[in-house]
Amino acid sequence: MDSVFVMPGTVAAPRGGILRDPHNRYETVREALSRIDKAARDMGLPNISTRLIEHNDTSDRRGPEVQYLEIFAVSIATHHMLVAEGVEPVAIVGQSIGELWALAAAGHLSVEDAARLAVARSEVLTRQSWDGKMLAVGVDGRRAESLAGLMDHPNLVLACENAPRQSVISGPRQLIEQVERVADTFGWPSLPLDVPHPTHTPAMAQAARDLRATAPRVPYGTGRWRVCSPWMGRDVGDDDPVDLVAGALTARVRMLHTIRELHAAGADAFVECGEWAVVTKFVEASIPGVRCVVPLSESDPVEAVRALAAESTDAGPSRPYAVRVPVPAGAVATAPVAAPPTRVTVPAPTAPVSVPVSYVAPATPAPVAPVVEAPATPSVSDGLNYASVLAELQTLYGDFLGYPPDLLGEDDGLESELGVESLKQVVLLGRVSDQFDLPDLRSNSSLLSVGTLRRIAESVVAGRAEAAGR
Repeated sequence: MDSVFVMPGTVAAPRGGILRDPHNRYETVREALSRIDKAARDMGLPNISTRLIEHNDTSDRRGPEVQYLEIFAVSIATHHMLVAEGVEPVAIVGQSIGELWALAAAGHLSVEDAARLAVARSEVLTRQSWDGKMLAVGVDGRRAESLAGLMDHPNLVLACENAPRQSVISGPRQLIEQVERVADTFGWPSLPLDVPHPTHTPAMAQAARDLRATAPRVPYGTGRWRVCSPWMGRDVGDDDPVDLVAGALTARVRMLHTIRELHAAGADAFVECGEWAVVTKFVEASIPGVRCVVPLSESDPVEAVRALAAESTDAGPSRPYAVRVPVPAGAVATAPVAAPPTRVTVPAPTAPVSVPVSYVAPATPAPVAPVVEAPATPSVSDGLNYASVLAELQTLYGDFLGYPPDLLGEDDGLESELGVESLKQVVLLGRVSDQFDLPDLRSNSSLLSVGTLRRIAESVVAGRAEAAGR
């Protein structure tokens, strides 16, 4: 089993005592917490670990810097617990500031330097004192971007694409409140996010400049594990850590795309290094049925980790792993590229995600239509045949839905398995009609009621053959 460790970004302050058991059991956890405490004391902050290893259910929040370091402590402790029990990742991914935790977990940064950089980030954001807000909306990124565009303000933007139906908009507080009212008018679920510093908007450009100018430069080492950056859309290489953290302040976080790229490259389990299922909820919504584990949310976290380690051992050695790395125009690709994965069905959720942490994956998979062998379809005079039409359809539908084309099976039900709602199917069928010059295809309601790419491709081939014979 190939596991990806995911690190949450800004979440609620952890519960008191959440790390008591890992602290007592693992030397590596004790060492990491001790190093965070030392870094905190050096910066004039209180010990971070004390509340986390004592049974104290009251929150002892003392400003955003402490909150960030507590989240970091929980993430790095969970990482060490997993590794100590024999679970190693093929990659580590962080959400927003969680990318900094990922760099430390992978060994690219020391724990102390990651803590210092987290505090420096918090301080520049506090100094800017921007009156902004972030709003989670239960729609796809395209709709959320259009919603933000209605207000026509440069700082009101789509900040995060987390899942097929979970996006985040960031912008000035007054405009976010207007966006919330418009979303409610459309019937789109939304939830304001309680974060100390709204980010991922051009409004953070000054804070990013200040961070680059004032943050302590930190040495960057060769990490033990791969770190995938959802805002850069590639693996982290020899990038300067301060530039990485500063750049993320104004950039869009594309968690949905990173998750799907990792899954397509062979990852089949995602493990949350946090107290609750936050990032893994996005994973479940993006790739339903994939294995997700949140050790600290279990009654016995250590047993949950050992069960995962046993599954990894039973599954045998990990498969070769690679991540697709976008190459700028004119550049030469030097990174290894993974071979195309065997096609698997990746269904999308059929119910909207209402808030960032409220989506619950279906207990049972959607019914799968029986696979029927496609009849051989001869080529037609204009050069179209079934295989070429199917390939074009997979690209068209994949681009629209955000799926890698090779994961769209010809017999997958567009609605029952891929979660393509009827309105989107109408739009897509219209695009197919235009692309293949088949105006009658738009009115073929049977392709909407029981739609598969096979049926659409066969209809296109038959329609083009009929047109060629006239």
